[in-house]
Amino acid sequence: MARPELRYPPKPRPGDRVAIVSPSFAGPARFPAIHELGLRRLREDIGLEPVEYPTTRRLRASAADRAADLVAAFADPSITAVLATIGGDDQLTVLPHLDAEIVAANPKPFFGYSDNTNLLNWLWGLGIVGYHGGSTMVHLARGGTAHPVSLSSLRTALFSSEEVVIHPAAEYGEDEIPWSSPGALVTEPPMRPSDGWTWHNAVRGVEGPTWGGNLEVLHWNLAAGRWIRPAEEYEGCILVIETSEEMPSAVDVGRMLRNMGERGLLEQFPAVVIGRPKASSHLAPRTDAERAAFVTDQRDAVIGMLDRYRPDAVAVFGVEIGHTDPQWIIPYGGWMCVDGPARTIRVRY
Repeated sequence: MARPELRYPPKPRPGDRVAIVSPSFAGPARFPAIHELGLRRLREDIGLEPVEYPTTRRLRASAADRAADLVAAFADPSITAVLATIGGDDQLTVLPHLDAEIVAANPKPFFGYSDNTNLLNWLWGLGIVGYHGGSTMVHLARGGTAHPVSLSSLRTALFSSEEVVIHPAAEYGEDEIPWSSPGALVTEPPMRPSDGWTWHNAVRGVEGPTWGGNLEVLHWNLAAGRWIRPAEEYEGCILVIETSEEMPSAVDVGRMLRNMGERGLLEQFPAVVIGRPKASSHLAPRTDAERAAFVTDQRDAVIGMLDRYRPDAVAVFGVEIGHTDPQWIIPYGGWMCVDGPARTIRVRY
């Protein structure tokens, strides 16, 4: 079988109205001040007018209601992009309620990551390029100020169709300030010097459309058995994966990738881009030595599964595409080039 023809949807322009939705967890209901900060920066720093939908601030909204908001946002001709507030853990239940015919007839850029991998993957199946990243409550509403890398990447992905070189950030953060803290709005999160990216099998360049997202969510999709397409449809794609704030162990990461390999998926990907894993949190703090060991163990687990199922794959680790700060936006289903000899990643927004 052939995969869907993947097309970029039309881009918004400064001043446009964009939908703000909560397809998973309604974080704005629990943390309204954080939500408002993200909306303010969307207006002032990005230049777009946010439009909220009924379930954006409604805790425990039904899957059908959340799906109705998504369909309404895509159907509304005055809305030119759709941005998720945050992730969650049950967006999988929203997918059966979506109207594929309406969404396919009204393609728009969708931005989200983490549990929003579900919707990005669903759009991929319709041939619509999405954007992995860009949560309004996480990176846009970062304490103190939005990180310039995250802000610039989001702005470029929203308004531009140009080719962009993704480069290692000079610093990264994973020690978040709890949103319940009085200083969450104004305090810059602590940052650490970055050790850059780590390359594996970097002997050639690979280009093609991307697919992937959050590894745990992809594994849920595999378990559900209805949203992953036949393995051969992913042939030649670049796999882009990252792990969540739940910080799955190297053993679990290896098992999830093993299951993808047994499904015939891993052998389809000539290149793999792996996000910098979050290795510590305020709920589960680790020492510097423990963090380094966590990152190394996860990298070894990934390489072990690639060696088993796709030994010639070019892989690059530590890319800022997931649950750490800052975050590069990645076109999901769009063009990427992983150039091993040049040690560069290029994407087309």
